[in-house]
Amino acid sequence: MKFQQHQKEYQNAMFRDISRREALRKMGAGLGGIGLASMLSEKNAGAASSTFESRGPHFAPKAKRIIQLFMPGGPSQVDTFDYKPMLAKHAGERPGLVDRKSLRNTKMGLMPSPFGFKQYGQCGKWVSDIFPETAQCVDDICFVHSMHTDIPEHAGAILMTNLGALQPNRPSMGSWLVYGLGAETNNLPGFVAMSPVAKPRGNVANWGNSFLPGAYAGSYVNIREMKSDAILRDLGKPSSLSSEQRKQADLLSQLNKMHLDRRQQDQQLEAAIASMEMAFRMQMSVPEVFDISKESKATRDLYGDSEFAKGCLISRRLIENGVRVVQISHSISGYDIAWDTGHENIVNGHAELAKACDRGIAALLKDLKCRGLLEDTLVLWGGEFGRAPTSEGAKGRDHDHYGYTVWMAGGGVKGGFSYGATDEFGLSAVENRVHVHDLHATILHLMGLDHEKLTYRYSGRDYRLTDVHGQVIKELFA
Repeated sequence: MKFQQHQKEYQNAMFRDISRREALRKMGAGLGGIGLASMLSEKNAGAASSTFESRGPHFAPKAKRIIQLFMPGGPSQVDTFDYKPMLAKHAGERPGLVDRKSLRNTKMGLMPSPFGFKQYGQCGKWVSDIFPETAQCVDDICFVHSMHTDIPEHAGAILMTNLGALQPNRPSMGSWLVYGLGAETNNLPGFVAMSPVAKPRGNVANWGNSFLPGAYAGSYVNIREMKSDAILRDLGKPSSLSSEQRKQADLLSQLNKMHLDRRQQDQQLEAAIASMEMAFRMQMSVPEVFDISKESKATRDLYGDSEFAKGCLISRRLIENGVRVVQISHSISGYDIAWDTGHENIVNGHAELAKACDRGIAALLKDLKCRGLLEDTLVLWGGEFGRAPTSEGAKGRDHDHYGYTVWMAGGGVKGGFSYGATDEFGLSAVENRVHVHDLHATILHLMGLDHEKLTYRYSGRDYRLTDVHGQVIKELFA
């Protein structure tokens, strides 16, 4: 059945689904969850929630939560969302704009995109044929075509994208957001990262807390190996949470706090106390929220059955249940930087990867919008850099950090809008250039945080996500 047919069935089922969820909310069970806080005493529940208690933004936020659709490996801007017809006209040539000494593999000259482009939406946005479903959502998307970053190397560029630094010694963006805003739930982590591989490139640094308190680290889920009785490592699902288990958890917490009082300050022990209390409450709430069988058949059909689509649907369930930040890395089994397959063959590599995520992305945007969640949920799509318009070999493209595309949707950004531009061949950002630090500053602003005020004192200085850089791009705001 085609995506459009699934979409119609989904819309018919939405009203029934929302009504059921609203009834659950009124009953105190939460959207699809059991609501373990009701099983705790008021005193214990209040103490347990103090770590993630919402401290309030610096100013009125446009977005309350964020879902990051991370495409590690470098999607090619000129083969996805940055249409450059001049590539065909100058195929095989090496104009000065692209013949840069710091760019590898320009000898074969310019290579036209092997994919067709069409215009979509009221905004008339040109989109590659490999993203036909996402293309249907362009009027809700804000494209940034003038991104640039520091180096064209995966490890460092991935860290820059997720940490705002080239070394794995800084907190991730998700950790900064949870530190700054807290979470809207007591039963789930404030930050959840997902991928279908055991160790994505950058690994724990992508969702780590570094020098921030350990409670603000992301919790990682391997979508491929996810089982109903073990969603998160070392977290099982008991048949019931007995009063005896509650007493055991309380006793352990009291002993640890007595030990902490004697030490006065111990970040690792404080994190352990918070983690054990969170783990107790997560035993029931995590399996429930990750169980997509709770969704209607129409909703499951809308998303499809790919691993990435499953992650998109789980992301929606997570943010519904109060998770502040969700990161989904689009990797494939055995290859943690999937979009880097563009070196060998753009046609096979990019077409296959786009097919694996296109439907899930479109379903997520439409699902969020239909449920009234898109207006205050920011969705971010992009990789750590792009790919050059010149050919590497006969069919591939090398890395390009001079200019590439990311896009955002919902959360207070302009829909059907394109900002910035690369040169006529798509290599370098030349109009309204946006660095990763600027993107981070803008995301924090949308979430109600001043990037210059969100700091943490460590090793004698005040650190922040944007270091000493970053400009808020207010032109992107609706």
